[in-house]
Amino acid sequence: MEPEPLYNLLQVPGRVDPPPGETLSQGEKKKFLPPTSRKDPKFEELQKVLMEWINAELLPEHIVVRSLEEDIFDGLILHHLFQKLTGVKLDVEEIALTAASQRRKLAVVLEAAGQTLQVEEPQAKWSVESIFNKDLLATLHLLVALAKRFQPELSLPTSVKVEVIIMESTKSGLKSEMAVEQLTECGTDKDQPSKDVFDELFKLAPEKVNAVKEAIVNFVNQKLDRLGLSVQNLDTQFADGVILLLLIGQLEGFFLHLKEFYLTPKSPAEMLHNVTLALELLKDEGLLNHPVSPEDIVNKDAKSTLRVLYSLFRKHKLKESADGVPLESPN
Repeated sequence: MEPEPLYNLLQVPGRVDPPPGETLSQGEKKKFLPPTSRKDPKFEELQKVLMEWINAELLPEHIVVRSLEEDIFDGLILHHLFQKLTGVKLDVEEIALTAASQRRKLAVVLEAAGQTLQVEEPQAKWSVESIFNKDLLATLHLLVALAKRFQPELSLPTSVKVEVIIMESTKSGLKSEMAVEQLTECGTDKDQPSKDVFDELFKLAPEKVNAVKEAIVNFVNQKLDRLGLSVQNLDTQFADGVILLLLIGQLEGFFLHLKEFYLTPKSPAEMLHNVTLALELLKDEGLLNHPVSPEDIVNKDAKSTLRVLYSLFRKHKLKESADGVPLESPN
């Protein structure tokens, strides 16, 4: 059966469709960068910084990169860059002219890079297939990892994130969703927050996570009952920030004007606006003991969602406690 052209997808208001002519085979999933994401200033700045870094490294070899999307895929520049950064000579042909030989060369370079970065392909955000197919996001993830490893003082723009379209071909037709992809961290490694009780809970006692979720869901539903709302899935229903804002309003006595947030968010950017506003309110009240990225909530990260909800749970369960005994962290 012929793969279905992606441009046959129904138009969705406010969304940019994938490039015409792209196809998906049955069961295949692909990620696309809409034009609006490509024009994001921080996204463009990240590419500029990485290109300047590569060109500076390869200047003695008179190699110039003009496009990360078009110049990296065949393994030639990655080969020279890897050898310059590591001093390791790879057993590959210098000039690969055919697609097959280019792919083989790229595979050797990426395997060596993965060993140096201590990242295996299943865990890596890049692959031979994605780089060879000129996947700009995969290429950027690889170059950012190399820059952080070999040029940690390089001033990469922080918190670079873009909206992406994820398309999947299923038996019932094409499915699509929007997501936010993080390319650089919010700060340097030394600025990253230390582990908290939820890191330990997910790592050492994953069997208890559902019990903690159930307790928090019961608490949330008690508070939302007067609004005629209920939560069944903690992992997904807080991703757009709406229920989170309404819950904070109920518990903290805030009145949020509808102009301040999106009641029916239609894009990840609108969801991100809602979640960011909610986290700012919690910070203002001194409730967040551990930094939380709004992108993690939008991307349905269970640990981050639990952190946020537990900050409210802890404060208001304590307030309701008849004996006034402080509520400890979840066991």
